[in-house]
Amino acid sequence: MIDLPHAKNQIHYVTNFQDLVSKPFYGEKNAFCWTRQLVGDFSEIVSKIELIGNMVELSQEELCELQLSKQGQLAREILLKDLKLLEAHGAAPILNLIKCYERDDAFPFFPTDVYSFHVDRSPIPTDTFLCTYHGDSSDILQNSQAQQKILIPEIRNELKKLYDGEEKGFESFLSEYFFDLHYQAKPEAQPINLGLGHLWRLATDHPEMQVPPCVHRAPQEKTGETRLLLIC
Repeated sequence: MIDLPHAKNQIHYVTNFQDLVSKPFYGEKNAFCWTRQLVGDFSEIVSKIELIGNMVELSQEELCELQLSKQGQLAREILLKDLKLLEAHGAAPILNLIKCYERDDAFPFFPTDVYSFHVDRSPIPTDTFLCTYHGDSSDILQNSQAQQKILIPEIRNELKKLYDGEEKGFESFLSEYFFDLHYQAKPEAQPINLGLGHLWRLATDHPEMQVPPCVHRAPQEKTGETRLLLIC
């Protein structure tokens, strides 16, 4: 188990896939983690893929065609198993190789790219699954340590300058352009890094969700290493 005392109210740890997908979120628990110590050389897989641009999806067919050492083969077996487990659960996982994400500079005072703390929204009940096998990993934030950006007066005033319509339509405008999904960390906030190899299930904002959605962000790439990320 990952030792994160400050996150004990938010994270529920499990030891197998079935518990990860079957146990309901409850109370303040909006992040479930299947803690794992993975074997194999994931860096070898990363090195075998030509990355054109900033990001590419790695298909299972491409993964199976790679000529790998024994350690690389072990890593590939884990990737394929994780994909199959999630597919059998009804999810649609993808493997991405990521140098960096596109930045959003349309509104300098309010970036809406994945480097900003945000929540995921869905019109139907669903969860976000993710696992980083190589490179920098994502962060989550306790909801009590985050503030919705649209409620910060100075940001809200700037958004009103962008909005060209009647006052009664302002909230719809915020939702339509996803401004309401983004959060700002409070000064005392302690982001929680998700680490390597652990498979996470995060609560999303959907009509039947009984807990607050999990606030998270993509990492600022610091190591220069390409990320290998499973997400759905």
